[in-house]
Amino acid sequence: MKTALLAGASGLIGGHLLAALLDAPDFARVYAVTRRPLGREHPRLANRIVPFDRLESQLKGLACHTAFCCLGSSLRASGSESAWRQVEIEQVLAFARVAKAGGAQRFVHLSCAGAASGARDLGSQLKREAERALEALGFASLDILQPGPLLGLRREIEPAELLRPLAALLAGPFLRGARSMHRAVTARVVAAAMLGAARSGRRGVYRYTYSGIRALARTPAPSQTSRQGTQPDRVT
Repeated sequence: MKTALLAGASGLIGGHLLAALLDAPDFARVYAVTRRPLGREHPRLANRIVPFDRLESQLKGLACHTAFCCLGSSLRASGSESAWRQVEIEQVLAFARVAKAGGAQRFVHLSCAGAASGARDLGSQLKREAERALEALGFASLDILQPGPLLGLRREIEPAELLRPLAALLAGPFLRGARSMHRAVTARVVAAAMLGAARSGRRGVYRYTYSGIRALARTPAPSQTSRQGTQPDRVT
């Protein structure tokens, strides 16, 4: 029975992951770190509300076995490039250092397909930079998920943004080979894959795109685990 530390539980994927962790038989305690109260009660849930610019000081001494990072934003939501960088890199690394200091053996991080494909947009560059910085921290196990467009209902979404996942969904059958990493995937599947990564038992750095994410999402709970494992897309 393990303790999970989750950042980003109020987001699209983080919300699904929180629900999955609270139902998971292998996690006895889930610490969800948020800026505002989640408004949810559960005997295994501890909601730690902290200013994210003081993550390390506020969470000092918190012990965990596995950490899950679903932190992320957009330029529009952040308001400026510097504020966007603060979320995508500085806060991610602060959370990772908290997990490392707390004894986390595994760190599961949500990135994006653009970081895998070498896209030059600022968002993909920030994700790629965060990935490299996480590798340098030296976790015994680091799982990086790089999904394409996400399907799911967000709390706040611009009307124009509704067309992007629809277009990605329609384009899916035509994205094959290396381009398959850009296929759309549901937030629920990505959340299940993050839990599956935590159950994989692998040591080292692993990256997963579309096919690997879908395979991880089918990872059974420990009591049902077979000897057949899930193969990542790329091993570093």
